Amino acid sequence: MKHDLPQNQRSTIAMKFQFYLRFHTKYGQSLWISGSSDTLGNNDPSRAVPMEYLNDEFWTATIEIRRKDLGHQLSYKYLLKNEEGEWVKEWGQDRFMEETDKETQEVQLVDTWNHAGEYENAFFSAPFQKVLLKRNAPGSLRSSDKSPTHIFKVKAPLLKKHEAVCLMGTGTRLGDWQTEKPLVLKKENGDSPGDWWVARLDLSDESFPLAYKYGVYDSSTKSFVRYEDGNNRLVYSDAAKRKLTIQHDGFVQLPNNTWKGSGVAIPVFSLRSKKSFGVGEFNDIRLLADWAVKTGLKLIQLLPVNNTMSSFTWLDSYPYSAISAFALHPIYINLEKVAGKEYAEELEPLKKIQQQLNELTVVDYEEVMKYKFAVLKKLYTAMGAETLAAEDFKAFFKENKHWLEPFAAFCYFRDQYGTAEFSKWPTNAVYNKAAIDKICAPKSPQYKSIGFYYFNQYHLHLQLKEASDYAHKKGIVLKGDIPIGISPNSCDAWMEPDLYNMQWQAGAPPDDFTAVGQNWGFPTYNWKKMQEDGFAWWKKRFRQMSTYFDAFRIDHILGFFRIWSIPIDAVQGIMGRFVPCLPVHINEFGEKGIWFDYQRFCKPFITDEVLSEIFNDAAEQVKEQFLTPNEFGSYDLLPDFDTQKKLEKYFDEELKCEKSEHHRAGLYDLISNVILFEEEGSQGQEFHFRISMEKTSSFRHLIPHVQEKLKDLCVNYFFRRQDDFWFREAMHKLPQLKEATNMLVCGEDLGMVPDCVPEVMQQLGILSLEIQRMPKDPKKEFFHPNDAPYLSVITPSTHDMSTVRGWWEEDRDQTQHFYNNVLGQWGDAPVYCEPWINRAIVLQHLYSPAMWSIFQLQDILGMSEKLRRENPQDERINNPANPKHYWQYRMHISLEDLIKEKDFNQELKGYIDNCGRGAQ
Repeated sequence: MKHDLPQNQRSTIAMKFQFYLRFHTKYGQSLWISGSSDTLGNNDPSRAVPMEYLNDEFWTATIEIRRKDLGHQLSYKYLLKNEEGEWVKEWGQDRFMEETDKETQEVQLVDTWNHAGEYENAFFSAPFQKVLLKRNAPGSLRSSDKSPTHIFKVKAPLLKKHEAVCLMGTGTRLGDWQTEKPLVLKKENGDSPGDWWVARLDLSDESFPLAYKYGVYDSSTKSFVRYEDGNNRLVYSDAAKRKLTIQHDGFVQLPNNTWKGSGVAIPVFSLRSKKSFGVGEFNDIRLLADWAVKTGLKLIQLLPVNNTMSSFTWLDSYPYSAISAFALHPIYINLEKVAGKEYAEELEPLKKIQQQLNELTVVDYEEVMKYKFAVLKKLYTAMGAETLAAEDFKAFFKENKHWLEPFAAFCYFRDQYGTAEFSKWPTNAVYNKAAIDKICAPKSPQYKSIGFYYFNQYHLHLQLKEASDYAHKKGIVLKGDIPIGISPNSCDAWMEPDLYNMQWQAGAPPDDFTAVGQNWGFPTYNWKKMQEDGFAWWKKRFRQMSTYFDAFRIDHILGFFRIWSIPIDAVQGIMGRFVPCLPVHINEFGEKGIWFDYQRFCKPFITDEVLSEIFNDAAEQVKEQFLTPNEFGSYDLLPDFDTQKKLEKYFDEELKCEKSEHHRAGLYDLISNVILFEEEGSQGQEFHFRISMEKTSSFRHLIPHVQEKLKDLCVNYFFRRQDDFWFREAMHKLPQLKEATNMLVCGEDLGMVPDCVPEVMQQLGILSLEIQRMPKDPKKEFFHPNDAPYLSVITPSTHDMSTVRGWWEEDRDQTQHFYNNVLGQWGDAPVYCEPWINRAIVLQHLYSPAMWSIFQLQDILGMSEKLRRENPQDERINNPANPKHYWQYRMHISLEDLIKEKDFNQELKGYIDNCGRGAQ
């Protein structure tokens, strides 16, 4: 396909570019080129240039571009349009049309499609480029001729120190395959693993085609190490006059799964140092990095650190319910660093309180926040004006104004009206930018109060950035956590409510841990609305997060495929369904031989027998107080009690006793005792199955024939019909979001995992999460670390689970099976998880083929009789079964003392080195 300029704009003012892309397509697929010029559509896929099929190996296109447009780096990339007409972009942002001399009239680009799921692409992400693989690259001038006819470009991210890429092949200039003096390529544009190794060669005296291969050269010993794997490569284009050929060869074919690292996971609030204030602080990350260096760990994984100050009670300890997706939490601030020497006297009265809080075994959230917030206000009064006038603050403000101003205003109104529930504010309940700009203006009466939140966020930024930079200097990367939701009473929901489905609540379906499911209380995302501006909110979120973190965990990545959505009038997760989801049409019931009975399937099934099962002797009392007979010989709930939220309000306000709690739970069960939920707006034509339908008494009271027919339809609904639909849903979102950041992306893909999830994550190069006691194969009792895919994070436990020691004591039969079948031990399992058992489990994970093995700090310390906590039940961070869990776990020894544990640290480092996860 040719795209020419008019005749009068050709010759000296234009250059011809011929593109050849190695790609094997399927029927119905086509390839396109998009780039940063008018000719290439300015990166708009709808204006991309179509390519033509050449043969089974190549697609091609020819375009002409004005020379003046080549005065800057003109970028381009390839796009695949699949059978459904959807765009799939190749990965990366590093294809450029090079500026050439005035004599060159034609450039031929021979490219290789860069599949996002290639292992090598992970090594071009931030943690590897900035920290883990950053090393000086040797090079050679022998691979740079003065007037090149061919440029060879290739990547090799996993070369060792002193190693370089070399080139050999047929012909004199390629050395006739002589390994004694290979052509050593030069690393261009820096020393990060993402840069190209380049050779610029004059092949005008050679005969074509030429066969060649890349290899590895050791510059320290000046010797050839090895050839790359695979067949010889070929260059077909001859060295014609005024023509330049650029061979983009992708990756050198070397082992690409040899790099392995290990890390430690712990919330910031759980850190303990001798200078902190009853809670872990950003400053303590420095000490954790010091300890990581001594043990050979390369990564520190943290829970979300966003501001959750909604109620000013311990309920705000829940780190996943942020009032801002951007603002940091003041609980992590170090007051001493804020005050500096000049204002240190402001802290003197608090020394005793600080000591008392720091000696507690757990975090006292309310006390810590009370004192920290009071001192921050004093410091702001003393030094706020000076801080806000500083040039560094002004730069911070300019970069973050888009969220910082609204957040400060939100906090101002929250404090003024005593609630974060903005719908209850007497003024400004609806966000108005002009009004917010007015109160945030430096001359406004409210500015002094507004500035307090600027002051806090600025110092939090300085302290977290300083900790991040310190970790990087030590060779340690930081991994953050992006929650799947935001609080319904958040600044984000206040500013842009259209981005969220406020009538739905996100959660999780029932599982082995929570029989009634989970209700997280977050509004779900309005993905269609978010897509209208190219997911701008997410891109801003990623950009701000990348200031501090190198990698991140997507909390509940399944929510990008479909999210468990619970109506706003429900309390329990069991009342939810997946959204989006293809419903069951009413005709399908008839096709299955099921007589559709709306009252029987869609309304709570309440009979005298059901009431007796649930309430026993209290059945008559419940019937009299909450129910009314209906025309079908059963009962309906009275209008005042016909939703779980109405019941919750009634029991919270009217009754508080053990008996009433039993009635509450039983009435919740009655409301959820249905077979189907009607699709809203479908006029009784479309329906969704209630999860775990077969466990309801409503289902048990159906005749066996109907039960079997409903089961078949239910299995189809949950496990067959949705897969392609959910695949497309994820591919509409995740590729754009992953492209928006260079952080390493890790997904938390646990729970009820659709079959399409692994394929999407593999295609996009997103690391999966593998947990030994939560196998994704339902036929297996345990997942073995040896079976982990390379692009994965493997761990024996997470913050939502008991630690290894705690789990060992939960289920004797399961522990025994694990002891005999996974650890390979004979006889009865010890009653308690002894240090050698804990150590064996950690070693299994260290020897795993997974890229990352990450451990909760508690599981690492569990290997030591001396350092482990006495009671393993005190090690758990969160219990998802309790929606009002108090997040207050804190490590029981200080980081300063842990750093001094020389024998243990050396032992752990030895394990990490021996397992191939040490220095590389």
